[in-house]
Amino acid sequence: MKIMLSAGEASGDLHGARIARALLAQAPETVLVGFGGHEMEDAGVRLFADYKSYNVMGVWEVLKNLGRIRKLLNRLTDAMREEQPDLLVLIDYPDFNWRLAKRAKSLGIPVFSYIPPSAWAWRKGRAKSCAAIADEFVAIFPHELPVYEAAGAKISFVGNPLVDTVKAEIPEREARRMFGFEEGDHGVLLLPGSRRQEIEMLLPDMLQAAKKLLVERPETKFYLPVADGVDEGLLRSLIDDAGVHVMLTHEARYALMGLMDAAIATSGTVVMEAALMGLPCVVLYRLSPLSYAIGKLLVHIERFSLPNILLGETFQPELLQEQVTPEAITREVLPLYRGEEHRAWVCGKLREACRRLGPPGASGRVAEKILAAARRHLTKNGSNLS
Repeated sequence: MKIMLSAGEASGDLHGARIARALLAQAPETVLVGFGGHEMEDAGVRLFADYKSYNVMGVWEVLKNLGRIRKLLNRLTDAMREEQPDLLVLIDYPDFNWRLAKRAKSLGIPVFSYIPPSAWAWRKGRAKSCAAIADEFVAIFPHELPVYEAAGAKISFVGNPLVDTVKAEIPEREARRMFGFEEGDHGVLLLPGSRRQEIEMLLPDMLQAAKKLLVERPETKFYLPVADGVDEGLLRSLIDDAGVHVMLTHEARYALMGLMDAAIATSGTVVMEAALMGLPCVVLYRLSPLSYAIGKLLVHIERFSLPNILLGETFQPELLQEQVTPEAITREVLPLYRGEEHRAWVCGKLREACRRLGPPGASGRVAEKILAAARRHLTKNGSNLS
C-alpha cells in the first residue's frame, strides 16, 4: 500500500510527520511518499520536493511565484502518475493542495483531506467544491464541521494532535537553569511567526513594545524561540536595530512557554500551543495592504485567535492590521503579568478552550481513517492487501 502526503508549510510538515509515524506504527508495510519538509522525511516519507523552497504568504507574494508553483504542481502530478499511490492525503495548505487534488482525481487517485480549508470563516462555497473532490475529511477543530456537513461531505473531528505533542520537554528547574530564568523573574515571549513576511511586518512592533514594557516593568526578560527554517540573521538584525535585549532560543520551546508571564504572538497554531501551556497571548495579525484589502472582501469572522474562536468570545487580546502598534501591544500585555487578577481569568478561559480540543491520541485515530480509506481503494480495484 502506498500513500502520498502533501504539506506546504512548517505546521503542515509537523502534522504530516505525526501522521506518518502513526501510519507506519499501524501498518509498517505502508510506503509513504510526498511533498513536505525534513520532519516528514525523518518520519519516513520519501519526498519529491521540500516545501521550504515554495513557502510564501499573501496574495501578491503568491502571484509573484506562480511560475514556480505551477512547475511544482506539474512535478507532483508526474510523481502521482508514476508512483500511483492508493491515496493522496492533503494536509492544510489549501490553495496549492486542492489544485493537486483535482489532478489526483483525474488520475483516479482518491483524496483524503486532513485540516480542510477554513470554509467556516470565508468562501463557504469551497466546502461544496471540496466535497466534490475529496472522499473524506478530518478536521482538527469542532467548529469546522457544520459547513462541510451542509455541503454533503463525509467529515469528522477526532481530536487535535496538539493535545499530545504540546508538553514541557524538560522539568521546570532544568528549564530555569537553561534559560537563566530565576524564581521571581518575569518573562515575555516574542513569537513573530516562521515566514519572512510575518517577521518583517510584526517583529519590529513587538520589539518596540518590549522597550516600552521595560519602562513599566524593568525586571522583564524577553525570549524569542527561533522557528525551524527562519533566517536567524534577520532576527538578530531587527533586534539590534531596536536596541533591546532578547535571548534567541532553539530548544525546549514548550518548557520556555511554561515559565513565561505572557506572549506577543503572530496569529496561528503557536497561539493554541501557548494556550495548552497555560500562556496568555496578545495575538497580532497583519498582511500587506493589497492582501488585506482583498481579505476584507472575502473573510467575515468576528475573531481570529484560535482559543477565542473555540469559545466564541474574545477573552484574549487581538490586534489586527493598523491596530498593531507598540503602544497597543504594551497596553494589552501589562494585565497578563503573573500576579495580575486579569491573567488568572484569562488562564481559566484558556483551560476551557483547550478542553474543546478533545482527548489525546488524535494522530492515531486520523491514521486509522487514512488506512481505511486507502484499503477501500485497494479493495475496490481488486488489489492484494498485504
